[in-house]
Amino acid sequence: MIEFIRTDSKNSDFKQLVKLLDAALKISDGEDHAFYDQFNKIDALKNVVVAYKNNVAIGCGAFKNHPNNTVEIKRMYVAVNGRRLGIASKILTELEHWAKELGATKCILETGKKQPEAIELYKKCDYKITANFGFYENVENSVCFEKLIG
Repeated sequence: MIEFIRTDSKNSDFKQLVKLLDAALKISDGEDHAFYDQFNKIDALKNVVVAYKNNVAIGCGAFKNHPNNTVEIKRMYVAVNGRRLGIASKILTELEHWAKELGATKCILETGKKQPEAIELYKKCDYKITANFGFYENVENSVCFEKLIG
């Protein structure tokens, strides 16, 4: 059975999953990793979801607030032993529900062109490609998405 908990970035299971995520991104991003890494600090995330299978943390995601009732989805990851079970889309749905409960009407996110699995996940979950925003505005290897949730 898969369970989801709402927590924050102080959660030790979340921190461990983010270490695995960062290790994977360091490989896939290559020389671009240092650039992206500066935007992925987790010390102040107040809205984190951790997925557990048989009491073992296997996936996570988070969001941070932006202006205009918008949240940015961050730090999405599912451990290798939890993949192909629909966990990532369920984490994303839980994040969307939580954001909506807090008054958000839109989710935005950024992923890299070198993460085709992430791109497919977001498309499958009805996210639409949009113009790159914020720090990613002129970054060729970034793909930005948005979804209205309100």
